[in-house]
Amino acid sequence: MLLKEIKTVEESSLKNQFSTLINELKEKMKSVYHERSDINQLGINRGMPPFVMREIMATNPFSAIIPKEYGGMGGDVKESIALMGAASYESLALSLTFGINMALFLQPVIKAGQPSAKAEVLKRFIEQQNMGGLMITEPDFGSDALNMKTAFVEAEGTSYVKGTKHWAGLTGWADFWLLTARQDMGNGRLSRDLDFFICDVTKPNQGIKVEEFFNNLGLYQIPYGRNKIDVQIPAAQKLIPEKSGVKLMLDLLHRSRMSFPGMAIGFIKRMMDEAIQHCQQRFVGGKSLISYDQVQQRISQLQAYFTTVSAYCVNSSEKAGLKKDLSMIGIEANTVKSLATDMMQTASQSLLQLVGAKGYKLNHIAGRSTVDSRPFQIFEGSNDMLYSQIAESVIKLMRKAKESNLNAFLKSFDLTSQAAQSVSGLFDFKMDYSIPQRKMVEFGKIISRVISIDMVVELSNKGYSPDLIDGAIKHLKHETQNLLSSFSANNDVKVIETYQSGSDWFSFA
Repeated sequence: MLLKEIKTVEESSLKNQFSTLINELKEKMKSVYHERSDINQLGINRGMPPFVMREIMATNPFSAIIPKEYGGMGGDVKESIALMGAASYESLALSLTFGINMALFLQPVIKAGQPSAKAEVLKRFIEQQNMGGLMITEPDFGSDALNMKTAFVEAEGTSYVKGTKHWAGLTGWADFWLLTARQDMGNGRLSRDLDFFICDVTKPNQGIKVEEFFNNLGLYQIPYGRNKIDVQIPAAQKLIPEKSGVKLMLDLLHRSRMSFPGMAIGFIKRMMDEAIQHCQQRFVGGKSLISYDQVQQRISQLQAYFTTVSAYCVNSSEKAGLKKDLSMIGIEANTVKSLATDMMQTASQSLLQLVGAKGYKLNHIAGRSTVDSRPFQIFEGSNDMLYSQIAESVIKLMRKAKESNLNAFLKSFDLTSQAAQSVSGLFDFKMDYSIPQRKMVEFGKIISRVISIDMVVELSNKGYSPDLIDGAIKHLKHETQNLLSSFSANNDVKVIETYQSGSDWFSFA
């Protein structure tokens, strides 16, 4: 009984501290984005004025997820999602900066860092508001990360790491980097596993040279580039995985993907609020835009997205805690990341369509949001690839269960059992396991919608707004039906590589 009371007191203390932090963060964002500067202008310039990050970091946002013994509040994924949500309502770039620091750097360091290195890193995050990022991607190895060529050799308690990394968010900014590399086994052979190293760029022999800053399309406030790695990392700064480096990477990436709803929720809410306000105030043909049926369809779609991503946030808060091993939850993590980011892009496109010509400017929130949200469908796994992986995993489970009827499988699958009742009439057919890749992508999209319906149903069970729940489920079912129509259609058209012959329209006019 005493332990339960202590836990209740600790949860209450965290809730109060975090509430204060969120309010301070919102006040700082109001000041730097709307009073001391104009976010619509900041968003079209590369980089960020020093005072912006200085003022925002003064709230010590990352203290929320740092354990109490290191001076933090002791929060977890729930708090990190809420921080990203608050930031993304104002700035998607700021929200991504938060996500990079928390999901891609701090959480793996907290989970697998050695005591001395972990203490040093977390102390500097608390006391000096340092920042950290992750370097995995290489110029010749994007999604094929397991074949990375960055390598290391060990000698006398030091790891010598050499290679090239690119497209790491916060290039040139971060004080710390998590570097991924494979051990050099000699004779040109690299280990099949990989290792993670904490690189402190403020220390001797750990500096990272930025060879090029990229002119990235969107998210102008975050620097990206190509980095030359030639560093010497002390043994204490190597992460120690519970099982293997590959498992640690999967756990890290899946937790990050499960955190994407944090960036999506505030962003989609902003798109929805902007759309409602504009359509209430804009009159065409003597009546407000919001009274038109097509406009109602678009905004109700935004509300469905908002509800679905809310379900993702609750689900991730319950399932993606740092103490859990997420290396094996690929279907769920890929669903949440891919569909949440697809919804972000569609939401921004809808706002742009509703606002019209004035939204077609980078210094207008509609235009800027359309460009800023697009890369989310690509990084941390291209959505086409993730949908294909969802499909492959589901088919593998069906084979293992010796179940070819899709409806029967969905009823028994833990991620879709609640949704199966409302969609049972759509899936009463036998699944062909040998389908082409383009169909795998479509099938993955279908499964992701059914999993999403299941999460929305679970959110409904917790007492969420019935009207919003009903709208979200109707929308997801409608999307599922459309995708099923495409999935059942025969489309095996191939690329005609010699298309130039006989294809000049002018000769036929």
